[in-house]
Amino acid sequence: MKNLTRRQMFGMALAGLGSRFVRAADTDPTFMIVRSPSPTDLEMPLNGFKDAVTPIEHFFVRCHTYTPPKVNLDTWTLKVDGVVNKPLTLTMADIKKLPRVELVGVLECAGNGRSFYKPRVPGAQWSYGGAGNGRWAGVRLKDVLERAGLKSSATEVLCDGMDTPLGKMDDVRRTITVKKALHPDTLLAYEMNGEPLPFLHGFPLRVIAPGWAGDSWIKWLYHIEVLDHEYPGFWMKTGYRHPTHHVEPGTAVPASEMVSVTDLALKSVIVTPLPGTLTTASAKISGAAWSNGSPITGVDVSTDNGKSWKPATLGKDLGRYSWRLWEQSWTPSSLGDYTIIARARTADKVQPLEQEWNPGGYLWNGAPRVALRVDAPENYRRACFVCHDAHMMEQQHLTRAQWEKEVDKMTNWGAPVSAGDRGSIVDYLAGKYNP
Repeated sequence: MKNLTRRQMFGMALAGLGSRFVRAADTDPTFMIVRSPSPTDLEMPLNGFKDAVTPIEHFFVRCHTYTPPKVNLDTWTLKVDGVVNKPLTLTMADIKKLPRVELVGVLECAGNGRSFYKPRVPGAQWSYGGAGNGRWAGVRLKDVLERAGLKSSATEVLCDGMDTPLGKMDDVRRTITVKKALHPDTLLAYEMNGEPLPFLHGFPLRVIAPGWAGDSWIKWLYHIEVLDHEYPGFWMKTGYRHPTHHVEPGTAVPASEMVSVTDLALKSVIVTPLPGTLTTASAKISGAAWSNGSPITGVDVSTDNGKSWKPATLGKDLGRYSWRLWEQSWTPSSLGDYTIIARARTADKVQPLEQEWNPGGYLWNGAPRVALRVDAPENYRRACFVCHDAHMMEQQHLTRAQWEKEVDKMTNWGAPVSAGDRGSIVDYLAGKYNP
């Protein structure tokens, strides 16, 4: 027993305790893309971005380690020490006596989009769904630290969770700067989407560092140590670092030329339409956009591979750290191949069309693209292309009543239009070739 670490002894002590709170639902693996079953890495499919606030059941999960045992709130405490005037040991009841604060913010894994880098880099191969938009509630980290009293030498705040490292892996501990820790929007959350924090998302307490990547949002928090020096652990000095300058793909970058990942990148995703074939007269192009806390001022959409752009309509603004849903109606001018691109804007930045490579595969924010073939519905082609192709219809711009007469005329002339197909064929013609 003498060789056990404090973390291991703490974990053993908790192992026999039941949770005073048992939540009925957490992230639902059956909805998600499983990147790893153990440790748990679950990616949200694209259609999850349709929600202004991501339901807990659809919220992505990233775990580097084995998750800790369930916590009994009667025995759990948060320890705050280091270069402070008054070390603290706080119960959840103590924490909840502080002012409650709520915000909506995007939690995004720093490696979200890693699968798009060429050449490939090691790590969880997220595509788009290593992100979610949550409604977080708790207390300001600032209020906790001010209660402890920071000494003038304080520079970093080290946050530690109860998860257990794999084998000889270094403990997953990350620091945030004192400046970020004292920002009024940096929280210690005990609620998510109006409910007690789910287990996979850090119950009973997690750090909320809005505008920063998820590596700083430490889960299962039980210890905060205020430092007067840079923390030398692996997850600060080696992990989650990227170059300070452009590097050629595949280049090895010296540690001296790397900095820690902090701010999220300006980003958008396209949710609809999906790549493939479109067989409707018109479509809705939609998605979500977010940044590091700089408000989204617009999203531009191109349907001709970047030759021209039109602004999308933005959805409700839920706060500077939240994503904004957006959409644009689109009627293809003709049948054929299209490439749809979206790019988000803030007051001073535009999302890049291409993302520079980096050896960690972090902060991918290249403009999303959807390759699409626009084709007519099968029943329309089967009925109308017997005698001619689409050129006959494309040159006409008729009312719905006129198209109904044309379809009936062609049916009487022998076009194979069933009673069940007539309505959808008229809908397509009237929608696509109207006045």
